[in-house]
Amino acid sequence: MRDRLGRTIDYLRISVTDRCNLRCVYCMPAEGVPYKAHSEILSYEEIVRLVSVSAKLGIKHIRLTGGEPLVRTGIVQLIRELKKIPGIDDISLTTNGTLLAPMAKELQTAGLNRVNISLDTLQPECFATITRTGSLDAALEGIKAALAAGFDPVKINTVALAGVNDDEMADLAALTLKYPLHVRFIEVMPLGADVAWAKNHVLPLAEVKARAESVGRLAPATVTGAGPAQVFRYATGVGTVGFIGALSHGFCHRCNRLRLTADGRLKPCLASDKEIDVKQVLRQGADEKELKALFSRALALKPSHHKLQQHKEHERIMCQIGG
Repeated sequence: MRDRLGRTIDYLRISVTDRCNLRCVYCMPAEGVPYKAHSEILSYEEIVRLVSVSAKLGIKHIRLTGGEPLVRTGIVQLIRELKKIPGIDDISLTTNGTLLAPMAKELQTAGLNRVNISLDTLQPECFATITRTGSLDAALEGIKAALAAGFDPVKINTVALAGVNDDEMADLAALTLKYPLHVRFIEVMPLGADVAWAKNHVLPLAEVKARAESVGRLAPATVTGAGPAQVFRYATGVGTVGFIGALSHGFCHRCNRLRLTADGRLKPCLASDKEIDVKQVLRQGADEKELKALFSRALALKPSHHKLQQHKEHERIMCQIGG
């Protein structure tokens, strides 16, 4: 598929749930968010049908997100079904890692190719501050299990937060000297429950990179599924260090994705409130042609660039979109 600007769209991010077992400060309010009723969430059968249609249009890469996707029962079977769809070459999953350890091998056997694990700190006290709940040890066990299960690559997503974890940038980057991890530092985006908080805690990627380079010189590198990251490697590193700057280094000109929310809406852009309700049409008995037309509508609505720099409130926050 190509959008009106000529960008190839071959990547679909699917939120399988709006629920999460953590309450990260840059994502959710402390009390959480009102959850959708079960009937409002796409069934796995509906997700499989939509992916089957999208694959015929050129979607090759699927990423499962949440909330936290591992809180939804049956996620392993969903991966098995998605793996059977002709044209789907790659299935990945983004998780906070705290529930991953006992599931990692089963997920890999089912057909999951890659995992991205959120880890913003190596300090238990800071982990408690950022997530408001959960266990750093559980997250670290999830990372170890992902490596043991044979996922390749295993990426670590670290949101860089001024005044919160900025003193750990070097330590997190240094993980790539010892482990085959691909640590990616991400600028905090104003898509959580508190836009003002995010604005006040932006840590420019130039500063993050400078701190990472205190460990050693970084040379350009590559990694499977690098996406929007600028990727580097230490001379003796076994992993890579990446930087994703949606605010300071926009990459909209090469965006290749659409998003499907847990409640069945196609989003052409993470930072836009424009959505297309596919669930209603699907449940009214739409045929393949009608469903393909919805994807075409989404492509037509895909903007040339986001407007995150405006730091405005959005109708739905990150956990309700699916990242």
